[in-house]
Amino acid sequence: MNPFLPQTEYIPDTEARVWADGRLYIYGSRDIGGVEDYCSSEYKVFSTDDLIRWQDHGISFRGAQADFCPSDTLFAPDCVYRNGRYYLFYCLPGEGGREGVAVSDHPAGPFENLGPVKGADGYGIDPAVLVDHDGQAYLYWGQAALRVAKLSDDMCAILPETLQVGILSEQAHGFHEGASIRRIGDKYYLLYCDGARDRATCLSYAIADSPYGPFQRMGVLIDNTNCDPLSWNIHGSLCAFKGQWYVFYHRSSANSRYNRRCCIEPITLHSDGRIDEVKPSTQGAGAPIAATTCLGAWRACALYGRIFTKVEDAVEYLQSEGEGNIATFRDLLFSGESKVSVCLRGHGRFAINLGSPGVAVACIEVASEAEWTTVSVPIEMPPQGVQSMQFYTFAGRLQIQSIQFEA
Repeated sequence: MNPFLPQTEYIPDTEARVWADGRLYIYGSRDIGGVEDYCSSEYKVFSTDDLIRWQDHGISFRGAQADFCPSDTLFAPDCVYRNGRYYLFYCLPGEGGREGVAVSDHPAGPFENLGPVKGADGYGIDPAVLVDHDGQAYLYWGQAALRVAKLSDDMCAILPETLQVGILSEQAHGFHEGASIRRIGDKYYLLYCDGARDRATCLSYAIADSPYGPFQRMGVLIDNTNCDPLSWNIHGSLCAFKGQWYVFYHRSSANSRYNRRCCIEPITLHSDGRIDEVKPSTQGAGAPIAATTCLGAWRACALYGRIFTKVEDAVEYLQSEGEGNIATFRDLLFSGESKVSVCLRGHGRFAINLGSPGVAVACIEVASEAEWTTVSVPIEMPPQGVQSMQFYTFAGRLQIQSIQFEA
C-alpha cells in the first residue's frame, strides 16, 4: 500500500528501473524526516521482486564523494545500464546546478564517483538519462527549459555539438523541473513537473518520435496537490513490471513541502499512446486493502482543509483543526463489517463516510486530550465491495492514529 517503503524512509524523485535480475530498483533523493528542507547528502537504493516486499540496500552514494562542488546536497538522480556497468547520474545545487556521474558493477551500488559531466554544468538540476535502442546515451537536465545532448562513450561528458535547449519549456509545456525519459515502442515519453493547475504538483507527460522531439504535451498523469496542505513539487517515472505499467511519484507530509515519500499507481497505456490520469490512492500497486487491516491514518491519499500528518514520540498521526476537514483513503475492500474502531485523542467529533460522494456509516466523538483512546462504534449500514473512505470532521481538534473495521 502507499506509501510503500518503511514509514521512516522518505525517498522522493523516484526513478524506477527493472534490470537483468528481474528485480525492480528505485533511485531517488532522500529527505530526512522532520527536517524542513529538500533532500540530504545521501542516496539509498531499494529493490523488489513483487512490489510488496522491498529490500533496503543501504547507502549507495554520498555527496561528499563529489568533491568538485562546494555543496554535498544530492538532488534527484537517475541510473542506467550501459557497457556492462550501472551509471548513476546525480546533481547538486551549487553554482547554478552541477551534474555528475558515478559507476558500479551492481545496480544497488555502492557507486564510485567519476566526476562532473563535462559540459552539463550551470543550467539547473534533475538529470534524466536515455540509452536508446542503438546504444546511444542521452542526458536531459534543467529547470524551466529542458536541455538534451548525446553523452560520450565513457558517459562522462556531453557532446557539445549535439546540445539542444528548450525541448520542453515553461511557456509551451508548463515544464518546471524533474524530467524523466522512457522509450516505449517507437515513441519517447517525457514525464515532468508541471504547474498546469496553478501549483507545481502535476506530473504531466509529452510524447515525441525522436529523443530531440518535438514533444507534444499530452496532459496530466497524476496530481499530488492534496497530499498535504503545503504540497509543492512532484517528480516521478514510468516503469513496466511483470506486464503492468506503473507511475512512481512522491507525496509531501508533515504540513510541509518536504518529508516526501514514494508512492506507486498502476496505469493504462492505450494503443494510441495516451495514458489516463490516475488519482493518488492508499491501495497502490497491490490488491484493494482489506477493511479489517489496521490502517495508519497517515496513509490518507488526499487531505482537504486544515488537516495534516504529524510525528510525535515516533508516532505518526493525522491532526485535524476545526470543522469541514476531509481525509480520503482509496481503496478499501469491505465484506459486511459491522463495527469500526479508531485510535485517537483530542476533543471533537467526526463522521466516517464511504463511497462517492459518501454515505455516513459511523460518527465518533472523543474527549481525551492527553491519552490515545480506542473508540469502537457499530456501523449503521454494513458495506460491501471496494469503497473510498473519508473522515469528515465536524468540530474540535482531533488527532487520529489508526482505523480498523471488524466483523
